[in-house]
Amino acid sequence: MPTCTLHPLPYQADPAAYFARLRTAPGAILLDSARPGAERGRFDLLSAWPIEHLQAEPNEDGRDYLQRLRASLHQLGRAELPSGIELPFAGGLIGYLSYDFGRRLEHLPSQAQDDLGLPDAQLGLYAWALVTDHHLRSSQLVFHPSLAETERQRLRSLFQTPMSDDSGDFQLRSPMRGDLTPAQYRSAFDQVQQYIQAGDCYQINLTQRFRAPCQGDPWRAYQALRKACPTPFSGYQQLADGSALLSFSPERFVRVSQGQVETRPIKGTRPRASDPEQDARNAAELRASPKDRSENLMIVDLLRNDLGRTCEIGTVRVPELFSLESYPNVHHLVSSITGRLAAGKDALDLIGDSFPGGSITGAPKIRAMQIIDQLEPTRRALYCGSLLYLDVRGEMDSSIAIRSLLIKDGQASCWGGGAVVADSQWEAEYEESIAKVRVLMETLQGL
Repeated sequence: MPTCTLHPLPYQADPAAYFARLRTAPGAILLDSARPGAERGRFDLLSAWPIEHLQAEPNEDGRDYLQRLRASLHQLGRAELPSGIELPFAGGLIGYLSYDFGRRLEHLPSQAQDDLGLPDAQLGLYAWALVTDHHLRSSQLVFHPSLAETERQRLRSLFQTPMSDDSGDFQLRSPMRGDLTPAQYRSAFDQVQQYIQAGDCYQINLTQRFRAPCQGDPWRAYQALRKACPTPFSGYQQLADGSALLSFSPERFVRVSQGQVETRPIKGTRPRASDPEQDARNAAELRASPKDRSENLMIVDLLRNDLGRTCEIGTVRVPELFSLESYPNVHHLVSSITGRLAAGKDALDLIGDSFPGGSITGAPKIRAMQIIDQLEPTRRALYCGSLLYLDVRGEMDSSIAIRSLLIKDGQASCWGGGAVVADSQWEAEYEESIAKVRVLMETLQGL
């Protein structure tokens, strides 16, 4: 089996020191753990100059696109890492799937307006990456065997040459405002309640979008937001048209490692408080809340079913239920569902059978997505999609792209939402949707 070559670099706790050198290059992408001390904050991964750009074509079936990704991985060729080296990536695919890629996998209506025009999927095929391991405090270039020696020399030189960050300014030209008035949100909420009472669904993730005109360098915005809201599934992707995806997600979608599968849905939220005693009360209230535990359990059951479509019968388990995770702006309830890929199945089959993540749709999933398309006036774009990598060994990790922004055509957009169930109160859900992105909006407003 061909083996990747590694080239060590000085360890950097903040990947900005390296990513600044290539952030405007074609296909530049950073997957940033942003919390080096956390359990899920071990690796940062960045690359640029992909061999191939793989964008979903108009009217292309979702599974046909996934097959195209599979063929590209096969073309690059399987490779292993040197013996004893534990790194997440040996060359392969990095990029995003938007929430609306789900339309290519399931039959859904097309009522919501596509006013942002983000491609449904865009991944690159990369023969190299710079990987930082925060546990071992190491940074190194990983070269796939197919990468030409001239390109290896260029990359070694690029990352060994001193360079300062040249990011420019960024600012919002007005405060971010929601597309929905409170009355419009309540109307959508009431319609969700009617669907629940009629038996169409048990839970709907209802979202609103916030927007503002902006100007300047999106990388400056990313650096400020990363400092204010460090999360284990952060990421930055520069698109060819000058748009940028900025994500600060705390939520894993699915991970595959040596055939083992894990998903970690978030369902249940309380705001953080500046007073430590009040903050502890908020956390305790969340852990004990029958409503939030019920919401979480509904999604756990949904995801057990999703994983069961691709995993070996009898291997799907729930090793972690209702764990508390705390971030700068909110407390969350998080669970874990695991399984083992069935014979003949791979990570792309898993995506095809479980995308988008059930925690951001509702239950049952397809009916929930149909209702979302009816009630949310515009498409979600990146929000609730996924940033991911998938390497030539079959190793994959992916996020649910919540707490995410799209900066495109002089406009910054972000989204906040939450689960609506039978005993939800519209005012509380409306406030929760704002609380989840308040730190993003206030940080950008302060630049």
